[in-house]
Amino acid sequence: MALGVRLLLLLALWTLAVPARSLREAGDGGWRRPGQGAPAAVAEEERCTVERRADLSYAEFVQRYAFSRPVILQGLTDNSRFRDLCSRQRLLALFGDSVVRLSTANTYSYQKVDLPFQEYVEQMLHPQDPFSMGNGAGSGVPFHWHGPGFSEVIYGRKRWFLYPPAKTPEFHPNKTTLAWLRDTYPALALSARPLECTIHAGEVLYFPDRWWHATLNLDTSVFISTFLS
Repeated sequence: MALGVRLLLLLALWTLAVPARSLREAGDGGWRRPGQGAPAAVAEEERCTVERRADLSYAEFVQRYAFSRPVILQGLTDNSRFRDLCSRQRLLALFGDSVVRLSTANTYSYQKVDLPFQEYVEQMLHPQDPFSMGNGAGSGVPFHWHGPGFSEVIYGRKRWFLYPPAKTPEFHPNKTTLAWLRDTYPALALSARPLECTIHAGEVLYFPDRWWHATLNLDTSVFISTFLS
């Protein structure tokens, strides 16, 4: 994508930003169910290594982050109405009979499964362990890269791991992020570890073009992503 077009897209998103209330204490939207906490081995990182900014101007964003490094944006938008629409009860009422398509988040995602959204929510949202597939806490996407984007957590918590384009992470594309965290992460030298941080409800992570990233849901999470190219 041409530099001018990318700058216009960034400016458009920035212009729409309005002051926001804190959403961290605004509840879980009914998504946290009894017995559906994260596996015991999954927790937030000891130290977040991605900057959090609540007072970032568009000019500083372009100069310091847009093309060079990730940043977590706080107080960017007020998504309270959208959060209400994304509660478990509201989504089931509006889309319970709608058919959704599931696939595995790895290199060989050839198998597709179609089923009603209500069946997915009520029967398949359960925690994942390193040896089996799940769709709730402990699930996530292995390392991959694409164009730049914003990802906002609406409910729950999502832990991110990020490497710059020139630093390919050590991972197996058909193993889960949870397995990578258990088997590979502890053996990494400090200099070889990724940037990492847990994104909470109401926070937005921006990642630049071609940055490697993997995600791990610490709760059953609802989020929305916008890709710029």
